[in-house]
Amino acid sequence: MGVHVRPVRSRFSGLADRRSGIAPRRRRTLLAVLFTLVALLAAACSSSTSSPAAAPSSSPAAAGSASAAGKVTGTVVVFAATSLTEAFDKIGAQFEAAHPGVTVKFNYNGSSSLATSITQGAPADVFASAAPKNLETVTSAGLASGTPQDFAKNSGEIMVEKGNPKNIKSVSDLANPAIKVVVCAPQVPCGAVATAIFKNAGVTVKPVSEEQNVGGVVTKVTLGEADAGIVYVTDVKANEGKATGVAIPASQNDVTAYPIAQLKDAPNSAGAAAFISYVLGSQGQAVLASFGFQPPG
Repeated sequence: MGVHVRPVRSRFSGLADRRSGIAPRRRRTLLAVLFTLVALLAAACSSSTSSPAAAPSSSPAAAGSASAAGKVTGTVVVFAATSLTEAFDKIGAQFEAAHPGVTVKFNYNGSSSLATSITQGAPADVFASAAPKNLETVTSAGLASGTPQDFAKNSGEIMVEKGNPKNIKSVSDLANPAIKVVVCAPQVPCGAVATAIFKNAGVTVKPVSEEQNVGGVVTKVTLGEADAGIVYVTDVKANEGKATGVAIPASQNDVTAYPIAQLKDAPNSAGAAAFISYVLGSQGQAVLASFGFQPPG
């Protein structure tokens, strides 16, 4: 007969059950609670330490990046009328000083010649013309960005040799065939001014030479190759040591506006915008006034 052995349960078996069943569940619960507490604490710490960085506008590093993003760099190429040479040279130097590392390169010539170069594809950032008509040539071709803005005005004056040896006193004196007169070509702004002045004065003048820019007129008068020439007031002021000016009455004179515009395909659009802003601003206007230009408007 087989012997049946009954399992013996003691108090130690109950303890084992508690260790193997109840105790592990309790441990898991405790661990879950601990993990939850740790996660909450970590989130709180992260929120408190990251809140200042959440406001980039007040962060010095962020402000520096924004400033760097708008910084003017490289070379700014400016096509400008010859009559702007002295004033723009000074404005260019001041602009470079205000923007370290930036270079301004000028191409000075008659405004009509500059307009032709631009329409033929010459690369430039800014065009400053001595008359609206020539800038209209560029805008009509769709090569200007935005609306041109007038930044100065100028008017005509008779330039004669230093000391005025021919004793020229008026526009009518220029009709004397014995006086060698030089002007700009009619299509050049200073030539259009001369044409208007002669018409207003009711005189016929036969010039010995027609130049492609006002610089050519100034050169011939200051070198003694001509007795007189029609230039701008600013040209006489810029050459006070080499020539003398004879004022033209307002009733006979002609005034021209100087517009400026950024070119549509400007290689340095940021530099172009900054330069135009400088010319239109108080510092640029002060320089222009010092060279005899009248304010726009």
